[in-house]
Order: sequence, then structure tokens, then C-alpha cells
Amino acid sequence: MMRRLLEVHPGTIRVLHLEDDPQDAELIADLLREDGLDVEVRCVEDEAGLRAALADFQPDIVLSDLAMPGFSGHAALAIVREASPRMPFLFVSGTMGEETAIEALRQGATDYILKNQPARLGAATQRALIEAAEQRARDQAESELVRSQRYESLALLAGGLSHDLRNILQPLLIAAPMIAERAGTDPSVRKFATMIETCAKRGMDMVASMLSFARGARQINPHLVVAQLFRATDLLLQGTRPRTMALEIEVEDEDLSVAGNETELQQCLLNLCLNAIQAMPPDGTLTLAAGRSELGRGDILEDEAAVPGEYVRLSVIDTGMGMSEEVRARLFTPFFTTKEGGTGLGLLSCRRIVENHQGVLRVHSRPGMGTRFDIHLPLRNVLPAAAQERAFDGAGRHVLVVGEEASRLSIIADGLRLHNYRCTVMRSGAAALVFLDDAPPADGEGGGPPDAIVLDSEMQLLPVGRVLTELRYRHYEGSVVLAGDPGELPESARSGLALLSVERALAMPELLAALERGKDATAG
Repeated sequence: MMRRLLEVHPGTIRVLHLEDDPQDAELIADLLREDGLDVEVRCVEDEAGLRAALADFQPDIVLSDLAMPGFSGHAALAIVREASPRMPFLFVSGTMGEETAIEALRQGATDYILKNQPARLGAATQRALIEAAEQRARDQAESELVRSQRYESLALLAGGLSHDLRNILQPLLIAAPMIAERAGTDPSVRKFATMIETCAKRGMDMVASMLSFARGARQINPHLVVAQLFRATDLLLQGTRPRTMALEIEVEDEDLSVAGNETELQQCLLNLCLNAIQAMPPDGTLTLAAGRSELGRGDILEDEAAVPGEYVRLSVIDTGMGMSEEVRARLFTPFFTTKEGGTGLGLLSCRRIVENHQGVLRVHSRPGMGTRFDIHLPLRNVLPAAAQERAFDGAGRHVLVVGEEASRLSIIADGLRLHNYRCTVMRSGAAALVFLDDAPPADGEGGGPPDAIVLDSEMQLLPVGRVLTELRYRHYEGSVVLAGDPGELPESARSGLALLSVERALAMPELLAALERGKDATAG
């Protein structure tokens, strides 16, 4: 049993003992130690002492006499159960009859020990701690199951919403460069066009972040922009953060990026932010800050997988009550929590996520001075600042645009025509294949098969994989730009074609650049 106890409860056991007789209290502590238990015992004898110890001592188990001057074990049991329903509670008394013992168990006591028969005190204590840990684990598993089911429902909702929102934002992404193109020398129109494009891109980022968070995506993003990660976290906190609580975002470099799993890092930031919100008054300030940092050998603990070098520091800073040194020392102990109804696993999960990214998690806090959590992640790459948009010229090349959303097709075609492309629009993959089969031969005024094909990845009537396969069978020699993720397609559909890809939430500069690369790939 001792081995199992050490597995579920490593370290010192905090025992809160309600006892008015100092000799009995000392005897009980000695008996526990003789049974091989590493215990720290705090003894109290009244209600005030009990409530204070529950708040600042954070006991793992409570032992209580049945009767004390001015206070009773039954009253103590009710107070403990109100504060912590799963806390092991053992009566250790010399005046406990059978009926009293049964009533105590009915009221929620874990066990009872007679002072004149203390032989099973150590075993009963071990058993109570093990059962409490196992029950917390079961509660956590049930909670995770419920949360998983909620996430599944959220994923379905987010999928539908993201599709509708993308359809709303997509025309803005494509139209904004067209507006700027036609603005001529009017700087105010160009300014508004840039603002529209920036807001549309931010909206697309938020949609992608929400959908990724709901689905629990596992992939690693090699260029995860920290500023976007913070903005997505702010969005997820909208329904939780009080309106009177300020949130400040301070990023040293808007292009600062890390390699990581977006969902897991959002989960980690969200957990730290929720803890911070709960530790602050409604008028507090929550700060998300980011910058470069450097960790030397002395900054990394022996059991951490991180290595000395340059890092990106993500900080969650609050102006709350802060933590004592005693609380900080137990922060990452399983099931330790200072919150009513907390699981004691949130910070442990955060540290696991950070360590999986070869990073380190540090906490700085003092009572009354707030708390700061620093996540140090290896510095991978810094995205270059956005380059000036190239002046693309289609030079009359023919592009076949294929998709099933009429408004999307229309605005893509308008954007391409503005850059001197000839466009043909088809509302399905099947119609596009018929068009290719019936295409007139090339002549001096054009004709012939299209120089490039733009395919929407989300077609239902004839899936895009089948369309690509048919293009290969027809020996299509032009380039194909896929608006979507080509990784989801079988290799047989991708091979044999000059295939390029862009985000489905495409912006006109990215599409024009892809068409230019496709021209270079098929030249000669």
C-alpha cells in the first residue's frame, strides 16, 4: 500500500489534526511517522483555527477528535465537507460508540479510529489518501469526457460558422487590392482599402484559430506568429473577462514567430489567463507580452529537456493577489489547487505542453504584487516584414476558375481580369472537364486549353481529387492552383501535374504570386 501511496501522493503529507490534548496530538503524529509516513502535522482545536488552516495550510487529510471544548468533530466535518468535498476525514477519538461511528460515516467521514486501538491508524490514513486520489482521478476523467463531448459539439458549430464567415470575409480580401488598384493617386482610398484588407485578414485568422481550437488540431505550425496567437486568445476570453478588466497586448516584434502546435499553445495561454482573471479584482489588468529572451545553463533545471540558446518569451501577467512561497512550491503538484472546484491539473498540463515544445515555464509572484508566468519557447524563425506587393501582369494568359460558390467565383475572376488575365468561370469540376474537352484549338487570338486552372478544394459535385486525376489522364500541361490543403489529397491525384496551393481563404496577391510561379514551372 505504501508503494501505491507514493505513486499517487509523492512528497510530504500535510495532516490537519483537530485535538485539544497536546499529548494525544503528539502520540498520533509519532504513530504516523512510525508507520513510515512523511507527514507535516498542524494541530488546531477550534473552528477559527480549522478555517484558517484549511485556507493557508492546504491539508491533504484531516484527523479529528469527536469532542472538544466548545467545538465538535461533527461540526468540523461539516466545515471540511463544505470547503473540500473530497478531503479525507478520519475521526480519531476515545469516546466513539458504534452508533456514533455509523452516523459519522453517514455524514461523510472517511473512517474512524479509536485512540485505545491505534494499530490501524497508518493503514487507514494511507487507504484514505489513495482512495481520495483515485476519486479525484475519476472525477477528472469524467470531466474530460464531458469536455470532450462539448468540444465535439463546438467543432460542428465552429465548422458551420467558419464556412459562413469565410464566405463573408473572402470578397473583402479579394476586393481590397482591386480598390487600391483603381484608387489611382488618391491616398485616402488606398488607406481605406488597406484597412479593409487588414481587418479581413485578421477576421480570417480568428476564424482559423477558433476552428483549430475547437477541433483540437495536432499539426505543428512552423511559423506561428505570436501576435496572432495573442489576438486569438483575446477573442477566446471575450465571454470570460469582466468588461472592467483591462487586457493589454505588448509584442516586441509583430513578426515574431515560433514553431508549435497552435491548439496546445492556445490551451496553455488560455489556462494561464483564466487563472489570472480569477486571481484579480474586476478592475485589474491582464497583460500578454512577448519578446526575445536568452537562457543559459544556469537557467535550465536538470530534469528539463531545453538547451541553452535564444528563446521567445510569452508572458501572462496579472495584478492580482500574488502567491506565497509555500503555494508557489506546490503549484505543479498533481491535484493541488487553491480554487474551489479546481482539479489541480491545469498548471501541470501547461508545463507538459511547454516541455513538449522543448521550452520552459517559469513563475514569478509575491503576495500583493501579482503574478507573472513566462513561457520560453525556442526561437525558430522570424517572419520577414511584408514585402511590397508586386505589380503582376497576366499578359492575356487564360485562367479557368472552378468552384461551386458563384459570388466567390465572380470576385476572383474580376480580380484576375483587373491584372490582365482572360478568365473563364465554371460552376463545377464536371463542367470544367467538359470545357477542356471542347476547347477550341489555339490561334492568334487565343483559344486552346487554359494556361492555368484555379480549383476550389471544397467542391461536392465532383471532388477536387477526382478532377485532378482526370486532368492528369487528359495530359493537361498548364499549372493548377489549388485553393486549399493539398496534403489531404492522395498522392495519385497530385502526381504528374504542376500543382501549387494557396490558403482557401485566399487573398489576391497570394493567388497572383502562385499563378506567376505556375507560369515559371511550366515554361519551356
